[in-house]
Amino acid sequence: MTFEVGNRLIAALDVDDRAKADALAATLGDAASFVKIGLELFCATGPAIVRDYASARRRVMLDLKLHDIPETVARATAQVDALGAELLTVHASGGRAMLEAAARAAKRTRILAVTVLTSLGDADLDAIGVRDRAAAQVVRLATLAKESGCAGVVASPHEARAIRDALGAGFLIVTPGVRPAGADAGDQKRVTTPKMARDAGADLVVVGRPIRDAHDPAAAARAIASELA
Repeated sequence: MTFEVGNRLIAALDVDDRAKADALAATLGDAASFVKIGLELFCATGPAIVRDYASARRRVMLDLKLHDIPETVARATAQVDALGAELLTVHASGGRAMLEAAARAAKRTRILAVTVLTSLGDADLDAIGVRDRAAAQVVRLATLAKESGCAGVVASPHEARAIRDALGAGFLIVTPGVRPAGADAGDQKRVTTPKMARDAGADLVVVGRPIRDAHDPAAAARAIASELA
């Protein structure tokens, strides 16, 4: 089944309650093709928000970064699939068996394997025992994810081109750590502009604070989507 990327923008609803999420989503309208529901909002509101948004035909990326034994992840994935989320994140470092279990359990939801968090640099990886540089580790985990049946990966835009070169077309690359030119990078260490991410091969980009904290979130989202086009 062909996956429609829309305008390629995923707006992160990084807020702490349902009222704020609904207000931001309503303000955005169709300025972003997807919304991302992450851990903070999911823990605050529970699964109902995913079901409600999906029922209202709002495309949802559920960013839970599941990382557990294969059986647990498979069962959680089945629940997410029933909610109607189009995209679900799991950690690629959970291993082949876990990734395969998630991919098998997902009937409609597409599984995205998180490679290396954009908040981590080479020194951070070294501290947890990963001796390769981030770029090499990302491609290794992306290859594992594809071999395990995942639909795509989440990776920094800095590694998008290497992933595309290694794995070819048809494998989704979703990039967080994207900031409009001049925006504060915050706690992200491997960031680029939306255009740079798209030029490197990203299919979809996730943008949070530059949209959420903008004076006009819809206008900010439309500007980013225009840059992606």
